[in-house]
Amino acid sequence: MWNPWRENLKDTPKESLNWRLWYGVFVFGLMGAARGIDEGLIGTTAELQPFIKKFGLKDASKSKHDQAELLSNITSMVQMGSILGALIAFYLTDKIGRLWATRLLCLIWASGISIFLASSATGNIGMVYAGRFIAGIGIGQTTVVAPTYLAETAPRAIRGLCVCAFAGAVYIGIMLAYFASWGSSIHISSKTDAQWLVPNSMHLMFAGIIFTLSFFSRESPRWLIKVGRHEEALKIMSDLRQLSPDHPYVQSEIIDINDQLNREREATMGTSWMGPFRELISSKANLYRIQLSVMSQLLSQWSGANSITIYAPQYFEMMGTTGQNEKLFATAIFGVVKFVSSMICAFFLIDYIGRKRALSTGITLQLLSMLYMAIFLLVDTNIKSGDPEASQTPSQKRAAMGAIVMIYFSGFGWALGWNSVQYLINSEIYPLRLRALGGSIAMTFHFVNQYGNSKAVPLMFIAMTTGGTMLFFTCVTTLGLIWVWFFLPETTGKSLEAMDEMFNLPWHLIGRKGAELTRGSGGMADVYDADGGKELDKLPDARIERV
Repeated sequence: MWNPWRENLKDTPKESLNWRLWYGVFVFGLMGAARGIDEGLIGTTAELQPFIKKFGLKDASKSKHDQAELLSNITSMVQMGSILGALIAFYLTDKIGRLWATRLLCLIWASGISIFLASSATGNIGMVYAGRFIAGIGIGQTTVVAPTYLAETAPRAIRGLCVCAFAGAVYIGIMLAYFASWGSSIHISSKTDAQWLVPNSMHLMFAGIIFTLSFFSRESPRWLIKVGRHEEALKIMSDLRQLSPDHPYVQSEIIDINDQLNREREATMGTSWMGPFRELISSKANLYRIQLSVMSQLLSQWSGANSITIYAPQYFEMMGTTGQNEKLFATAIFGVVKFVSSMICAFFLIDYIGRKRALSTGITLQLLSMLYMAIFLLVDTNIKSGDPEASQTPSQKRAAMGAIVMIYFSGFGWALGWNSVQYLINSEIYPLRLRALGGSIAMTFHFVNQYGNSKAVPLMFIAMTTGGTMLFFTCVTTLGLIWVWFFLPETTGKSLEAMDEMFNLPWHLIGRKGAELTRGSGGMADVYDADGGKELDKLPDARIERV
């Protein structure tokens, strides 16, 4: 039987792949649904008549610009809250641990959504803004807490799979949200607020499930070692791997963690609480890590895929799909495509073909899809949103159908590429002392850009035209493909503690040849001369092994 992980798992005891590991992956992976539910619900909620009437989204007394401004404010408020959530997540995650940080964020998330739902009684737009902002503080923390926990507890051979469970859950949330809105539009009367309240109650359900299940999860052994609880860390690592505490595999993991932590403490001895911040900008290796975090978020968020997720009904309308139920149904199928794509990536590709190849393939698919949609919208000027008199020739109708298919292809490319790697890479590249801080900075930048994107897109459609907007996304996606080739290193199969070896290489080699020059996967990777010795004079001295 074909097994895509056979080579990666050859040094991993089979006992390590047990129910305790998968339970943790399920609980913390499920946190990805927090973002997915919001992204899937808010755009489709804005298509439901009770919500439109309650908050004046299509008030005839308002200009198109004012209507777009109101929609973007409602949509982007969670991203604003998520910026704050991601900023404080590193402190909470390191201070109270991964488990208690999870419980706290669930309470904040549920509190904000409760305020948002209560706005139906008054029609107060301020309650919508406040509730979504507070919910965003909790949702923003999930993007730091969950990938950090998953990366720290997973065996390195399947770390990509485990962290991608979070990315996959984003699309479970999106898919369920799309279908919930579509189902509500069919089965719940448009004369009652229940049509938008019922699907949005999914937030409360998921927050409650994650909060409850977290009490049966185990704390991260790496965090326990960091705070000096060594015996507890060894016991939990033994439980997670289902191996005895003195088993070589367990001992090697504990030794690697302690070795890296000791080296970090020696390097930062005597520094104040600002030490981690200074450490992040004091070495070329850490500056390169920050560059990876910032650029991966910038290029992914402005590639256009997230705007399609949030404003999917509007995109389908641009391509000629009209009618509330038809748009919501097409959007629901889009959610299925993205969910299935993310699962294929998580289970069969990210650890098998590697992060870099998966990302490059996904971006290429996304680029071709965006380019087609941009050309279609620029050429077919007969398409007018919601205009029943718009006429198309048979060839234009076929082209429009192709554009709708391209929306689905762009979703597949996003799920295979940026969606997985934007979380995975930031959970892998930072040393233990800086992992929560680095992840927090990355996700803060993530939500800053997502806020800007969700706020700007409705206005870009007016100022730049829809075709011009898609052409802009195409250009950004092209830049992303170039950046991946030159700067992104391959991290598949390397232990978290082995990453230091790769980032100590000269900056111009890390992305293109880092995986070749640091092939070892243990704490002390062997460095090979892949260029006949030409680059080895620049590499770290004691760890060079000429071949």
